[in-house]
Amino acid sequence: MNRPNPPLLPIGQGPRVIVYHQTHHKPDGGPPVSLLPLVTENTGITHVIVAAIHLNDPPGNITLNDDDPETQKDKYATLFGEMAWLQQAFGVKVMAMLGGAAKGSYQRLDGDDLVRFEAYYTPLRDLLRKHRFDGLDLDVEEETSLPGIIRLIDRLRADFGPNFIITLAPVANALLPNQPHLSGFNYQLLEQMRGHEIAWYNAQFYCGWGDASSTAWYDAIVGLGWPANKVVIGLVTNSANGAGHVAWPQLEQVLRTLRQRYPTFGGVMGWEYFNALPGGMDRPWEWVANMGRVLRTPVPPAPFQPQIPIRPYGQPATPLLLLASHPFPAESVKTLQDLGFSHQQAIAALNMTSGNVEYAAGLLFQD
Repeated sequence: MNRPNPPLLPIGQGPRVIVYHQTHHKPDGGPPVSLLPLVTENTGITHVIVAAIHLNDPPGNITLNDDDPETQKDKYATLFGEMAWLQQAFGVKVMAMLGGAAKGSYQRLDGDDLVRFEAYYTPLRDLLRKHRFDGLDLDVEEETSLPGIIRLIDRLRADFGPNFIITLAPVANALLPNQPHLSGFNYQLLEQMRGHEIAWYNAQFYCGWGDASSTAWYDAIVGLGWPANKVVIGLVTNSANGAGHVAWPQLEQVLRTLRQRYPTFGGVMGWEYFNALPGGMDRPWEWVANMGRVLRTPVPPAPFQPQIPIRPYGQPATPLLLLASHPFPAESVKTLQDLGFSHQQAIAALNMTSGNVEYAAGLLFQD
């Protein structure tokens, strides 16, 4: 006799389960890829991000992938209809994604020419309003200035109000100091300056920019001060979608560990929906259901275990926290301090490496 699945948390509680929806039709001119099983199959989905909007020349030439959604209304009728149903009947948040691998959108919005900015931005704003998107994911994979991305965030907030969701989709490397990435600007500085406007980061832990096969990358990012609730671990749902796919048995253990280790764990995002494993193109919602069973079900409260804090960006250190007790031998701490690191850095590194001095030193020297 099969046991019933445990109840799912209400949307708005617990880690997020997010899918990007870029391939809207099955191959060779096939039918639309339906979003409805995400809710009819009780998967635990919280957010769908529709990809990808591109701003092309001249201003007002906007495409959703390769087509103008306003002139190709029949092609996108199912998508927009199902979006509204997910939003209104089930409370799922449906966002749009701007940019991605196809470059040009952010270059057109960047720079000091305000007239040019308005010419490209206004049609984007109108498209988001017309189709009632709940937010916009900024996937910046081209050189963009920090003032330029801040102007865009500020304008979105001014035009859409406090409930509009603004996220970014950096490669995981971008959340670590002094590492190469794709966006041009410094994400640490962006978080300092506009973190209060950014809901979370859909960090790409794949294609060589991160690794989701263990907790190490996520631990390192959170250990540097990024709030766990703002770091969503990004996954490829199928090896056909990019390098770095992690098979479910291994990934399940990683996610269970992260949820236990970080009570405010930000959740997962999957690139992308239409062919997600294990169900593939016939049953892509099964990937989401796997995530939901691990992340969207209630867990019993765990005993309080204080973590060694790293000062969040822009916030002063709290002396009492820095003196918190820890389980590591004094000799291990002293070894790292003798290498030139502070007491706080030593404790944080030992915490992230389960007390292994050699691994802790390696982590600190990587910084």
